[in-house]
Amino acid sequence: MAKKKILQQVARKLIIRSNPKSFVSEQYRTLRTNINFSMPKGELQSVMVTSAAPGEGKSTTASNLAVAFAQEGKRVLLVDADMRKPTSHYTFHVTNTLGLSNLLTRQSSFDETVKETGIEGLQIITSGPIPPNPAELLTSNQMDILIEQLKKSYDMIVFDAPPTLSVTDAQVLSNKCDGTIFVISSKETNKDNAVKAKELLVSAKAHIIGVVINNFELSKDHDYYQYYGTKE
Repeated sequence: MAKKKILQQVARKLIIRSNPKSFVSEQYRTLRTNINFSMPKGELQSVMVTSAAPGEGKSTTASNLAVAFAQEGKRVLLVDADMRKPTSHYTFHVTNTLGLSNLLTRQSSFDETVKETGIEGLQIITSGPIPPNPAELLTSNQMDILIEQLKKSYDMIVFDAPPTLSVTDAQVLSNKCDGTIFVISSKETNKDNAVKAKELLVSAKAHIIGVVINNFELSKDHDYYQYYGTKE
């Protein structure tokens, strides 16, 4: 029973799929639109999602954003690049026997590793077995080669990266992606930590295209509280 409860906690809710008319789902579509407007020439094809510290909503944002792009008709790949504390395989109810760590160490082929999510247009590469050297794997030439190969097959690749202040993985990966989205929890994120994390990403030459604020509660009489299509 305890194990089942833990799995339910780490499996992020795909609200944009389960409740597409909710206010939160509309905000994910707004995020998708803003990203599309940030790439008028269509050159932005890979996006990394990170936060300052754990528990601030980066994995939830990455998963729902990937679904939002798939619902737009794009060919989308979600990559769980958190090879230290992966969660995406729980969210999409797929196995994690083979994943990114296997691909980067050439222990599996792409066809063996990529998985269907049950959502049209969206596939996933889970983290794979936890390796002893995640940062080194993300820094490797094999990672560069993999990203270029993925860009030939997908319209959008969303990377779920570890928190920026915890390890160097997010800095390494941000330098390889076209854009970086920084997630802040209005209830959890420490201001100094957010500033420090941003400085680390900037020093890694990350292209920060936007900030997502999670867990911000609007008053119930706020004009934007309800999805306007459902408001009488």
